[in-house]
Amino acid sequence: MTPGMPPGGDPADDEVWLDDAAGRLVRPYTVTAGRTRPSVELGLLSLVVAAERPPPGVDPEYARALDLCRTPTSVAEVAAQLRLPVVVTKVVLSDLLDRRAMTTQATHIAADPTDRALLEKLLDGLQRV
Repeated sequence: MTPGMPPGGDPADDEVWLDDAAGRLVRPYTVTAGRTRPSVELGLLSLVVAAERPPPGVDPEYARALDLCRTPTSVAEVAAQLRLPVVVTKVVLSDLLDRRAMTTQATHIAADPTDRALLEKLLDGLQRV
């Protein structure tokens, strides 16, 4: 039996061992060619939205990021949906911003983000999900 292959499996039969339980097949930093610094400063709450005309021929993670951002979406949400570290997601999003495939929108926080009561309500809501 060949190591890394399912019993009786054929190397061409990828679907046997490529599923959700297998996890990522590509290391996160290979998505950004090892870069860890975005060219555009983005916060976790920064909102990004895809442009009307996405560029052709983008890598799968970039295409998925554009698809997720049809409406304004926070950087944190994009990272969670892509299942990538936030810093990798920021590099992906900044690359898309540089290519004008995406724009940012200003975030407005009406409440004090250090308000203990607000943070407790937020934590309660997250625990219910």
